[in-house]
Amino acid sequence: MVPFAGYNMPVQYEGINIEHETVRNSVGVFDVSHMGEFYLKGKNAFALIQKITSNDASVLTDGKVQYSCLPNDDGGIVDDLLVYRINSEEYLLVVNASNIEKDWNWISQHNDLGVEMINSSDEFSLLAVQGPLAAKALQSLTEVNLTEMKYYTFEIDTFAGVENVIISATGYTGSGGFELYIKNKDAEQVWNAIFNVGADFGIKPIGLAARDTLRLEMGFCLYGNDINDTTSPIEAGLGWITKFTKDFVNSEEIKKQKEEGITKKLVAFKMVDKGIPRHDYTIVNATGDTIGIVTSGTMSPSLKEAIGMGYVTKDNSKFGSEIYIQVRNKNLKAVIVKLPFYKN
Repeated sequence: MVPFAGYNMPVQYEGINIEHETVRNSVGVFDVSHMGEFYLKGKNAFALIQKITSNDASVLTDGKVQYSCLPNDDGGIVDDLLVYRINSEEYLLVVNASNIEKDWNWISQHNDLGVEMINSSDEFSLLAVQGPLAAKALQSLTEVNLTEMKYYTFEIDTFAGVENVIISATGYTGSGGFELYIKNKDAEQVWNAIFNVGADFGIKPIGLAARDTLRLEMGFCLYGNDINDTTSPIEAGLGWITKFTKDFVNSEEIKKQKEEGITKKLVAFKMVDKGIPRHDYTIVNATGDTIGIVTSGTMSPSLKEAIGMGYVTKDNSKFGSEIYIQVRNKNLKAVIVKLPFYKN
């Protein structure tokens, strides 16, 4: 257990590699109750979401989820988040634990539309049941047809005898599965029910360390590592969630950046030389000039290769380019590759 964002979090139960493989091949459960949940309600809830987020929420219908980000005034990102449309006048925003207060203040500051805001972060527990066997393992606990749920949709229904559970076909692992939003008082009951029905499927609890290796194999950004207050969505390769069909906070500047080009770019790389890249390691070119910095790195349990992501100057960002990671004063060769690292 380690302290994280004011919570005590399980880093590992049995070992990173075992837990990682469990999620890739069968089913595992993450307790991610530290995440933040805000409700936005009222006739202007949609307008506020359009104003503060980079993605276009007009494509959402009831029961759909969208990945988005909150741009700041300086071209960076306040946070990345999920937007759930419950109905035309009620949305749920799911934000990162370390940014709950910051996000709440940021959204409040832009709420001049009279939208009712409710911070429910302390009321919800969140369990992420991830892996290819998740639907089969959980099906006996709900009447919702889990195998037919499309990616990035959700239903609010009874689960494990508990009413009004948000059952969401989302996750941060790339191996499919569901996220379950439960009131705290019911969390233990649901956890126990999941492990009872999951026993036949080899279900295991999974810690934060394996969550990090799983998301990195997919090239999913982690706030505080790969994106932050100083990185723009365009630099981070998040142009696909940045829609200029509407005006949003700082959209003019970000649009300008897209049109005129960027000076740095988030890239994915595999190590050629032996060594593991880590957060904040320096990236250099063949002649030893600094060209960037590592944001995330690990030894991939699925690929048995060292992988990483980092920002490099645009001139050095092409696929196939050779870069060098400084590991203990040695420049170790790596090559820029396309995401995801792991292709299931």
